[in-house]
This record gives sequence, C-alpha cells and structure tokens, in this order.
Amino acid sequence: MGCAPSIHVSQSGVIYCRDSDESNSPRQTTSVSQGPAAPLHGLFVQTDAADVIPRSRASGPPGAARVRRARTELGSGGSSGSSSAGSAAPATTTCRGRRRHCCSSAEAETQTSYTSVKQVSSAEVRIGPMRLTQDPIQVLLIFAKEDSQSDGFWWACDRAGYRCNIARTPESALECFLDKHHEIIVIDHRQTRNFDAEAVCRSIRATNPSEHTVILAVVSQASGDHEEASVLPLLHAGFNRRFMENSSIIACYNELIQIEHGEVRSQFKLRACNSVFTALDHCHEAIEITSDDHVIQYVNPAFERMMGYHKGELLGKELAELPKSDKNRADLLDTINTCIKKGKEWQGVYYARRKSGDSIQQHVKITPVIGQGGKIRHFVSLKKLCCTTDNNKQIHKIHRDSGDNSQTESHSFRYKNRRKESIDVKSISSRGSDAPSLQNRRYPSMARIHSMTIEAPITKDGLRRLSGNEYVFTKNVHQSHSHLAMPITINDVPPCIAQLLDNEESWEFNIFELEAVTHKRPLVYLGLKVFSRFGVCEFLHCSETTLRAWLQVIEANYHSSNAYHNSTHAADVLHATAFFLGKERVKGSLDQLDEVAALIAATVHDVDHPGRTNSFLCNAGSELAVLYNDTAVLESHHTALAFQLTVKDSKCNIFKNIDRNHYRTLRQAIIDMVLATEMTKHFEHVNKFVNSINKPLAAEIEGSDCECNPTGKNFPENQILIKRMMIKCADVANPCRPLDLCIEWAGRISEEYFAQTDEEKRQGLPVVMPVFDRNTCSIPKSQISFIDYFITDMFDAWDAFAHLPALMQHLADNYKHWKTLDDLKCKSLRLPSDS
Repeated sequence: MGCAPSIHVSQSGVIYCRDSDESNSPRQTTSVSQGPAAPLHGLFVQTDAADVIPRSRASGPPGAARVRRARTELGSGGSSGSSSAGSAAPATTTCRGRRRHCCSSAEAETQTSYTSVKQVSSAEVRIGPMRLTQDPIQVLLIFAKEDSQSDGFWWACDRAGYRCNIARTPESALECFLDKHHEIIVIDHRQTRNFDAEAVCRSIRATNPSEHTVILAVVSQASGDHEEASVLPLLHAGFNRRFMENSSIIACYNELIQIEHGEVRSQFKLRACNSVFTALDHCHEAIEITSDDHVIQYVNPAFERMMGYHKGELLGKELAELPKSDKNRADLLDTINTCIKKGKEWQGVYYARRKSGDSIQQHVKITPVIGQGGKIRHFVSLKKLCCTTDNNKQIHKIHRDSGDNSQTESHSFRYKNRRKESIDVKSISSRGSDAPSLQNRRYPSMARIHSMTIEAPITKDGLRRLSGNEYVFTKNVHQSHSHLAMPITINDVPPCIAQLLDNEESWEFNIFELEAVTHKRPLVYLGLKVFSRFGVCEFLHCSETTLRAWLQVIEANYHSSNAYHNSTHAADVLHATAFFLGKERVKGSLDQLDEVAALIAATVHDVDHPGRTNSFLCNAGSELAVLYNDTAVLESHHTALAFQLTVKDSKCNIFKNIDRNHYRTLRQAIIDMVLATEMTKHFEHVNKFVNSINKPLAAEIEGSDCECNPTGKNFPENQILIKRMMIKCADVANPCRPLDLCIEWAGRISEEYFAQTDEEKRQGLPVVMPVFDRNTCSIPKSQISFIDYFITDMFDAWDAFAHLPALMQHLADNYKHWKTLDDLKCKSLRLPSDS
C-alpha cells in the first residue's frame, strides 16, 4: 500500500481522497453544498494550499482557517445513520484509507497535523543514569463547540509537533483518552451549559491511565469588577493547572511547552521508574527501601523469601514494629548512626530475626539517598546471608519455605537483607535492653532506620500547596532529622523521656525539657502518655500503633520554624487540657466522649499554623482567607486539615472503628472546641460561661433563693460551654505557668509577632499589632496588657468552677514580675538580678 491518502476539495466543493503516489482522479466523491469551507457534519478537510501549516494564524475569516485542517468527527449525529451531505458516514467512507485517531464509536473529533508531527524528533530525557526517549506528546482538547480558543490550542499543538485530538462530549472524551492515554488534556471550563468541566475531569481522574496526565482548565477572564476566583475547586476536581482564556496561538503554545518541559517530563520520568522496579523485583539480593522516617516503602521478592514475610505485612510499617535479634553488639547502633548521619554508606555484619523467630547473620550495606534540599530522604539496604553453619541451616529452611531449591541461597540472602536495614538497626539499638536502645537511635541517619522515627509516615505530597500562607502541608525537614526513635508503645519510651513523663500530671511539668530531650517532637510522646491515661484507644477501638501514627502525622504538620505556634505549644495545650480534665468538677460534668474530644482538639488545635495571625492572612488576601471568607480562617483550617490527615490513610485513622453516630458527635465536639480558640468571640464565650455556669453554681453553693436555674452542668449546652472554656484557658495558660515557663513563652510569642510585623512592613500591608515592633516593644508591658485584657477575668471564672489555686498563684506572681520590669522601664524578660 502507498503513502497515506490525502483529502482534497475542488473549486466546486467536491471532496475526494487520493494516495500521494496516484493521480488526481477521485476514488469517491461527495458534493458539498456550501463551498470549500463547509463542514461535513464537523469533518473539515485539508486543501492543497494547507500542506505547510502556518506559524501564526491569519486574521482572515475563521472558516477559512478551519478548512486548512484535516479532521475526522465522529460526534453529534454520527450515530444517526443519515446519508445526507451533512453526515459523517460519506466522509468516513471516502477516506477509508485514512488513519483514524479515536475510537470509531465515540462521539469525538480527532485532529492531527501530520506534517508537523513528522518534523518533530523524539526528545531525549535523562533520569539518573537512565537515558530515555520520549515520543511526541499527545494532547486531547475537550471543547463542546469549535471557537477561537480551541483553534488556538489546535494550531499551538501543530506548531509544537504534538498529536492532537478533539472531543465534543464527555463520553467521547473519556473513550478517546482510554484509547490513547494523552499526556495533556485541555478542558473548556468557560461555560457549563454544554457539559460540566469538573465532572469530566473527575471522570478522567477516576481511570488508571490518568495518573500521569496533566489536565488544564481553560477559564474565562475575570471582569474588572470581580475578584479572581480561587483555584482550589479546580485542584480538588483533579485539574493541575488553570489557563486564562486567550486565543493567541503563541499564548497557547507557550502554555503547552511549559507543561511539556515541567509536569509532562516529570511524569514521563516517573513512568520510567517501573522498569527500575522490575529490575529490583528480579534481583537475587534482598533489597529494602525505607523513608527517612524508617517507614518501609519497598521490599523485593528476594527480601520476602529471606525474612519470611509477605510484603503486605511490611509496607507502611516502621522498622521498630518488627521483632529484633538479640545477638548484635550494644554499640553497633551508634556505630551505624555515626556513619549514616553523615550521609555515608555503611557496610557490616548484622543479625536480623525472621518472621519464624530465627536469627540470621547478614552482610548489610545501607546507602542514604540524598533528595531535595540536600536532605536524606530514603535508605536503601542490600542484604546477603553470611556463610556460617547456622545460616546454612537457615538457608535450607528458607529453601523449604519458598519451595524453590534452585534459588535457596540467593533467596535466603534476600530475606536477611531486607530485615537488616530497618529493624535490624532497631534491634541493634535494643541489644542491651529495648527501652534504652531506643534512646541511642540517631534519627538523621541510620538511627532513623532502627529507631522508629517520630516523623509522619504519610508525606505531604498528597495535599497541595498553593501560595502565600495557604495549605502548607509539607513536613518540617529539620524536624525529620531528630535523633530520637519513636517508641512502639508507651512502655517503650527511652528512660530519660519516661522519667520526665512521670511528672506529666503536675501543673509544674516542664514542657521545654520534654521538647529538648525529644528534639522538638514532644507531642507524640506526651500524647501517647496522656491518651493512654484517659483510655482513648479503648474508647476509639483503635490500636496504639494507629494512635502513634496519627500523633506522628499531626506533629509533622506543625511548623517547627514557628517561634511559638509549633508542636511544643500543642503539647503544652494538651497537657493543660489533661490537667483540667482531672479536676473533680470538670470530670463530673463531662462524659468520656467529651474527654476524648477535648484531648484530640487540644492536639490538633493549631496544626499547620503559618506563624501569622488571621488578620495578616486576610490583609494579604491569602487562599485560606478567601476559602473561609475571612472568618475564623486559621481555626477552620486547623480542623479541616486535621480531619483530612486523619481519614486519608487507614494506618493513622483513629476514627475508623467507631460507628457513624459516635464519629459525628465526636467530630462536632472537636470542631466546636477548636473554633472556640478564635479570639474575636472571646468575651462572648466568657460571658456565657459566667452566666450559665458560674452564677447558678454560686447560687447552689450559697443556698440562696436566687431565681437562677440550677447549674445543670451535665446539660449538653452547658457541657459545650465548659469544653469551650477549658480549651480556651489551656490555649492561653502561659501567664499561669511557673515563672520560668511563663517567661519562655512570652519571649516566643513576642518573636513570632515581631516576625509578622517585619513581614507586614516589607510587603506594605497594614501593621496589625504595631506594639510588636522589635525595635520599640516592651515585652513586660505587652504581657501586662494581655493579662489585664484577656486573662484575669477568664481565669477567675474558670477557677471559680474548676478550683485552681496553684494556677491563680502563679498568675499573681507572674503579673507582679512583669509589673516590676515595667516599673523599671526594662524591656527584657528578666530582672537584672536574675540574669
């Protein structure tokens, strides 16, 4: 057969198809009643003059430009079977030798500029040492009707050398995509009367091939008197990018080229990783890959055979959860840590324990993998069995387990290797005794492997960061380099931490000491202790492993870069909440669901706090402020994100085993308490508490004949007021802490406010708190004002209910301290004699 046939239009409007090596005589003709520019039911044909596609579109009539394209539309009316000149059937029949570019049954139009595609050579892409060849990009345009915008993208694709298809309906779009797996999809989002663009996007995203596809939304230009719309709904629907309506070919071309060299090329590299995993799966050495958190991400079949586990039992687990061998030297872990934390490779002999309980000796090589920011992101462990008598016995045992005699030795090697990099290191650290060994693990390095890291097992990657102070769901990298291992259970914590936590029920508990010894990860450890004391796992019917994973996820989403609003503040509020829950009158007013809700609310109440106030976000026009209509912006975000993170992954979903009604009640209580920490309604909450709780209580105590209603502390509406007041007091309890702690907190919050004022000045935004100018601020004076304005009345009311004499004494002492400094015109935090 010769070259592909071409389609031609005669001066009289006759269409015919010919092969390039044949004469000009038509094989079959169909008359067109509307001249050369008329479409045959959407079929546009290519004239002889259109062999070379122009680099820019002429300003002539759009119809003339469209005739220059060869299109095949199988869309509206294509299924009617009509034989009129307006039907697609004759055109398809005429061009039976022409290649089709979409499913014949789909209501779709496909277009390809053959000349340009032939001129574009495949691109060479490198990923590490791999050299890849990328074929020309395929683009799917989904436009219900043809207009200048679809024309712009069509010609832009032609100019870039992309293969382009057009679909007119959602059904045809989905069918065409499943047939061709386009790298880029452009969906018309400008009007909804033809189809729902977001629904189309979601339907495509529901298919497996869309994992590596970039989807672009074409939106209308915002009018001058309207604010630009948020991109969040588009991102949530599955779009990757937004394109403001612009029919200029060069604008469309630039957008497509940027997508190709950005997201498309990245996705192409990711697809190539499948070949690497295929190689790993067939490797005879046991290979284990963990995250920097020591969460197992991959093991190959050789590893499964060597260690006796199935990968489903390992993936997503932390190394510390796996059993350890007791044959390693007590100092082996430190040796490994010293090497790995420097980013160096470690090799040596290590004992690992198989699932059966047998210990096997392995030769292990652990290689840190450096990623973004120069940080260690993964550990790759290669493991081989050492040739010893005991190991030879294990080899035969593994051989019997696997049922593969020919590969016994290599399989056993794999088994051993997998264990070593993770749990092996843990086991090493636990050689002497399990608890002390946990202390010695060095998180930034190999220690992370054996030490169950306290980092979140889930990456932030699932949630998107937009701009400014919006959804910043990224892990704090420097925190991920903590040297501490996560305990398997509360009984597994290192002795130095356990000793501190013995005092956690006291108001004098020093949260900063816990911050130091846990390397800025106090929330997980304190959370495990407090939640255990209140029976949270039993109430939620979840395992301690799930609770620990949840605490890790939540703590990882606090920003350690914030001077004040970090996980130490969350741990402090959790401690205060637990302390208040232990008071007799509070305990007698709330049931267990209220207690659990209060502890969870305290834990998540400032998660992902950007270190800036609501007013700052509103003035800056951040995405969060737009999303929540400038109302309780951060508080709404904290609760929304907390639930997103919790339910996203079953491994950390502490709510997965409770029934729907309990979950809804618990969720509402948590949301209500976190929203109560927003200060614009501070006085409203305090006044309601005084009128509904304090006054009736005082009347009961005094036995007066006041007409006030009985306290009714257990009434649901009063329980709500008590929980709100409790978390509000816990959130701002710093002035009621012992003096040293009070001073530290005052310095931290002042520094965070100073940083906000600095940024407001840099950006030309209104200065929300002019008193917090680092050059002029008197911290003692600011503390006095805060106590006078917010603290005194609130804690008087709370003390009248909960009876907190120690707190009130600290408050009085601290106020006196600040007054003394202010009288001396001292702007520092301590008296000169104290320094």
